Amino acid sequence: MTASEQMLALVEGSKNLRRLCREYETESVTVHLKELVGGAFSLYAAATIRRTGGVHVFVAEDRDAAAYLLNDLYALLDERRILFFPSSYKRSIVYGAEDAQGVVQRTAALNALRTPPAGYLALCTYPEALAERVVDAEALRRETMTVRAGDRLRPADLVEWLDESGFVRVDFVYEPGQYSQRGGIVDVFSYVESLPYRFDFFDEEVDSIRRFNISSQLSQDKLQQAEIIPNLNAREGGRVSLVEAAGDVCYWFFDADYALRRVDDLRRRMLAEADDPAGVDRALTSRRQLLDALAGKRLFAARDTLAERPATVAVEFRTAPQPSFNKNFELLADDLSAAIQKGYRTYILSENKAQVERLQNIFHQVGRGGVVFTPVSLTLHEGFVDHTLRLCCYTDHQLFDRYQRYRINGEIRRDEQMTVAELNQLRPGDYVVHIDHGVGRFDGLVKIAAGDGRMQEAIKLVYRDGDVLFVNVHSLHRISRYKSGDGEPPKVYKLGSGAWQKLKAATKKAVKDISRELIALYAKRKASQGFAFSADGYLQHELEASFRYEETPDQQAAIEAVKRDMESAEPMDRLVCGDVGFGKTEVAIRAAFKAACDGKQTAVLVPTTILALQHYRSFMERLRDFPVKIEYLNRTKSARETKQILADLEAGRIDILIGTHKMLGKNVRFHDLGLLVIDEEQKFGVAAKEKLTQLSVNVDTLTLTATPIPRTLQFSLIGSRDLSVISTPPPNRQPIVTESHVFSEEIVRDAVEAELARGGQVYFVHNRVEDLQTVAGLITRVCPKARVGVGHGKMPAEQLERLVMDFIYGEFDVLVSTTIVENGIDIPNANTIIVDGAQNYGLSDLHQLRGRVGRSDRKAYCYLLSPPDELLGSDARRRLRAIEEFSDLGSGFNIAMQDLDIRGAGNLLGAEQSGFIADIGFETYQKIMREAVAELRAEGLDVAGLSDREQEVVEQLRYVEDAAVEVDVEAELPDSYVSQTAEKLRLYRELDAMRSEEELQRFEQRLVDRFGALPQAARELLDVVRLRWEAVRLGMERVKVKNGLMIVHFVGDAASPFYKSEVFSELLRRVTRRPDKFVLKQHNNRLAMTVRGVTDIAGAWEILKSLYKEQDA
Repeated sequence: MTASEQMLALVEGSKNLRRLCREYETESVTVHLKELVGGAFSLYAAATIRRTGGVHVFVAEDRDAAAYLLNDLYALLDERRILFFPSSYKRSIVYGAEDAQGVVQRTAALNALRTPPAGYLALCTYPEALAERVVDAEALRRETMTVRAGDRLRPADLVEWLDESGFVRVDFVYEPGQYSQRGGIVDVFSYVESLPYRFDFFDEEVDSIRRFNISSQLSQDKLQQAEIIPNLNAREGGRVSLVEAAGDVCYWFFDADYALRRVDDLRRRMLAEADDPAGVDRALTSRRQLLDALAGKRLFAARDTLAERPATVAVEFRTAPQPSFNKNFELLADDLSAAIQKGYRTYILSENKAQVERLQNIFHQVGRGGVVFTPVSLTLHEGFVDHTLRLCCYTDHQLFDRYQRYRINGEIRRDEQMTVAELNQLRPGDYVVHIDHGVGRFDGLVKIAAGDGRMQEAIKLVYRDGDVLFVNVHSLHRISRYKSGDGEPPKVYKLGSGAWQKLKAATKKAVKDISRELIALYAKRKASQGFAFSADGYLQHELEASFRYEETPDQQAAIEAVKRDMESAEPMDRLVCGDVGFGKTEVAIRAAFKAACDGKQTAVLVPTTILALQHYRSFMERLRDFPVKIEYLNRTKSARETKQILADLEAGRIDILIGTHKMLGKNVRFHDLGLLVIDEEQKFGVAAKEKLTQLSVNVDTLTLTATPIPRTLQFSLIGSRDLSVISTPPPNRQPIVTESHVFSEEIVRDAVEAELARGGQVYFVHNRVEDLQTVAGLITRVCPKARVGVGHGKMPAEQLERLVMDFIYGEFDVLVSTTIVENGIDIPNANTIIVDGAQNYGLSDLHQLRGRVGRSDRKAYCYLLSPPDELLGSDARRRLRAIEEFSDLGSGFNIAMQDLDIRGAGNLLGAEQSGFIADIGFETYQKIMREAVAELRAEGLDVAGLSDREQEVVEQLRYVEDAAVEVDVEAELPDSYVSQTAEKLRLYRELDAMRSEEELQRFEQRLVDRFGALPQAARELLDVVRLRWEAVRLGMERVKVKNGLMIVHFVGDAASPFYKSEVFSELLRRVTRRPDKFVLKQHNNRLAMTVRGVTDIAGAWEILKSLYKEQDA
């Protein structure tokens, strides 16, 4: 039996359930559910619905409560029959920002109410959503267009209807109310479904209907029919309340009086600000109207508070909320044992098996191994005790004091990839780097005439003094977008001058020198002897059990790896990479505690005074119940305190010392140092690093960093086995509620007041130093209660530090500052951030800024203020929309990998590298890195830790980087097939990066799915790619297919190891057997070969394939 059946069976035979079902039969009954609390409410309601069937509407107190109830019902019933009915506005109608997602969910719910399924249907809503009026069923029917597979319908007629209904035509559909047409394919995003539809027409008939994924634009499943509904909110005409539209429905309230009061409050606020009271009436209903509509409907309420409609029946439940144990597991064990003795059945609800095992482990450790409970693999929002049924149901997230995350089906999911792709698109005017010619400006895709009068597609780059370079679409990988940290425009090169080649050579030399040093240091560390720590003890288990959040798989893996390294005799050297707020600090705390358990000291080195204090606070917080002494050293400590700390340190009385680079001073002596933790290593200068390396030859070292590092570096230099990446966000962190608004004093006032009302603090980011005081004045004016502080990077360091310390200690409520807040200040009590002028920030900046809030278990808010939409560029609009949608932590990794320019990478190889990167752009720097590492290998320098695939790549790098292919047929994606330039470029780049036949076939399927059958030119294009792969494997630099001949040129460098290789000797053997077909000749000191009888590209590819048989053939 499933978990939901197991739960429902608990109340199946109860008298109260029978009574509820009996009362349900009575029309217009009002039932008071006395003492029905928490998860028991959801459980009894679900059991009633399952028995009685019919349509049920639940009105919770606010959006979160409604969403949690929705999740309870998902867990207990068939979730396809449970719908969410939200407000169609982002916060509420008062602010006016319409939320497409809300509109879609409302429309879907109304559509389901119009024709309810057999059995049951449940809707969860809340006062703000209930207050907004909806269109009546008749209007809904009138506006709906139903399309079935096999219908006679011309694409032009469908498009005409879409235009009339207010749909907007775009290139690619990504939000409701849009459509696009490509030949016989029409994509439509209807307001009734969270995925758009793709209608495939054959002549004048609908051939197929599919739903497709927004970000990949690929089809998911086939449908027999689809309903297209426009945005009904935009319609004039008759409006009714949900209660009137829903018909014969049973209503469940937690507190009906409160809900209806909220409806009137909202109405009052709207009337106060409205110029047109009649308009408010059209948009909102009122308490009076709702009460009239509810007359004659069944009403179940947990509290009997409605004066206008007192309860006619009371059903007595004896349930109580789950007691709070404050993570005291002995208390919990005693409570469970006592319940069992009284004859209660005990259940622990948890979706996560590991949590249940962990609970059992903890019971064993606190000597209560005999406690009996039944695990159930679903969870409710709140646990409960039912005294009538003698039942205890406790939820794991309450026991471990964790936030429970809810999900809402039918949310529109655009994932990160799509936006990242949009951001990375090349647009005319962007700077690009060509690896052979340096930095130029991209000027679009153009058609140029090839030698024989045919037109070919090429990419136009403009260099200094107007020089133009055309790049074949097959050489796209030689171009990369120029990205560098400081946003300055780069130096544009002149074609044909040697400057660029010199710069490339200098960079390569630097990379090689640094690599050699790093590799030597690495070898030295591996050879020295370290301390082997003992295995985990009871204290370690207890520390880990008290962790507030669930460990993510990555975090667990990182922790395991660190412990493994510490327990081995080799010195540990591990780098842990992870986004802000992903729990890197927890990894360090556990490692430091492990060292302390073995009597070793830990030094935690951080870049700034503020971070030292912060880490000190988080270490203290986590370790306060354990016998560990922690201290910190930074410039806020007086000389006397410092002296005392140093003495204690030398005597071994301090276990963990946290400090800035002051800790590297000569006067700091450890009694017995066992572990060195370095946070944000990229922020330390070279001198500090030198000292560190001497300090740590045989001390275990753990480095933490938040800046993603280019993969090639990781593998080739550090030896991949010592790297842990934490890329999944903690599962139960709350997403940060992100809203973009037009700047207005009301929004600022409401946001600040709401945060202060719950005792929190606010960041206000404004990036012009000269206006900060004005902004601070504005905040003081609209919120007289708020105490405001002002900070920026131009202040003296001590003053800035004092300011931030005051903010941490709550001396003032609002910090108005420039973007200094993104540099790692972490204040758990600041949970609202307001970013002014948000349109001027890059995506990663916005993400970093937003990552400053939501670090605790309270809900966090981020407001992005910008000028009205019509004044924004399309890029800025897209960026704001993107950041609004990825409200989760962890999207950071995807955003950052693309957009973090190169803040971290530059310094990975020491300070001198960042200069080079600024000159040549990031991707090109990576390419040069790869070449340099390959050359080091060719010199016989062994670098540890490569996977087989990478080893293979390295082997091949020796002969030829790339083959230029010239053909005399059209090989391209014609305009008639893919008409948008940006999309075409993206597809070319994707094609160019392919490395295997499977990838190529998948690419072909995707094209067919999105654009229809492949034209001949596109097929040829795919064959050219295959031909190029073979040429590279065979060490050919150029391949030309023309007039029945194929001419190839081999590696230009006569001394290349290629000519001594297996591949070449095998090729010679095969070629010399067929002199009629292959002719080898020297041409300008280069080896070339002519092949006769080549009819087409596919044929050329087959011939080359026959020359490179796997070596054993």
